[in-house]
Amino acid sequence: MATQTDNHATHLTLPDIHLARQLFGEHNAHLNKIAESLDVAIQTRGNTVMIRGESYAEELARNILNQLYDLLKSGYSIYPTDIDYAIRVLSSDHSAKLKDLFLDTVFMTSKKTPISPKSRSQKDYIDAMRTHDIVFGIGPAGTGKTYLAMAMAVSELSKGTVRRIILPRPAVEAGEALGFLPGDLSEKVDPYLRPLYDALHDMMRFEKAASLIQQGAIEVAPIAFMRGRTLNDAFIILDEAQNTTSEQMKMFLTRIGFNAKAVITGDITQIDLPSQKPSGLIEAKKILQDIPGIQFVFFSKEDVVRHRLVQDIIKAYEDLEISRSN
Repeated sequence: MATQTDNHATHLTLPDIHLARQLFGEHNAHLNKIAESLDVAIQTRGNTVMIRGESYAEELARNILNQLYDLLKSGYSIYPTDIDYAIRVLSSDHSAKLKDLFLDTVFMTSKKTPISPKSRSQKDYIDAMRTHDIVFGIGPAGTGKTYLAMAMAVSELSKGTVRRIILPRPAVEAGEALGFLPGDLSEKVDPYLRPLYDALHDMMRFEKAASLIQQGAIEVAPIAFMRGRTLNDAFIILDEAQNTTSEQMKMFLTRIGFNAKAVITGDITQIDLPSQKPSGLIEAKKILQDIPGIQFVFFSKEDVVRHRLVQDIIKAYEDLEISRSN
């Protein structure tokens, strides 16, 4: 790729016109998104891109386009959301390599969609799950904590590295008072475990997931059902861990057996416990960070991979909390 800078614009020539068109997007939608985000003007002539704006913005746009083009050359298909991720990653770290993120496939779904990290924190999280037996993922909603853990679990089960996936979760505002709800245990618990089911069904066909659950290879249950058990040869994901009590967290962590991995996810700004009960996740964060073999990964609103407005919503609530405390 040739780059030329003059007094008026940065010119970037992309050798393959077909890849260039994929990079530009339909009706130049991808270029327009970059231009709007970075406050630059972008025009094209054939396979040449002309970028005009502040020098740092021109350089950032050039870097984004170059790295996205390299991804296309590697066979990666770029979607509109990838443009958002690329802008976010390279805006915060100009030296970041998109290939290290986007091409690190954790799992290939039944629809042949690769699941890969879309931020530096997500990459750190995936690497932590590969190298540590206990990993905590703490941060706001929409940062991929549960989804990536599920992808890693399904990948390990598919490879035979573990024999089962266990998905415990605090239910009914952490109190697990299920008796008053209608229906059998499954019907009572299902609404509180739905996010785990949603992630699972995104990874594999519904029929296969249902078969694995029926066989016991995938187990979904309230955290209270972990008491007294030793969990060997398993990938265990404790979701919504901010709603565990201190006793529940200790009980869960001491269930982990041989050839087992545990991932604990939660958002400490969304605690539903009664005010007099401390969160087991917050306590674990205080006392376990220095233990070798346990890794904590922290996410921020910059790692949100849902609708772009979710970032703005999180920031608005953060600002509200700051104003209330002042």
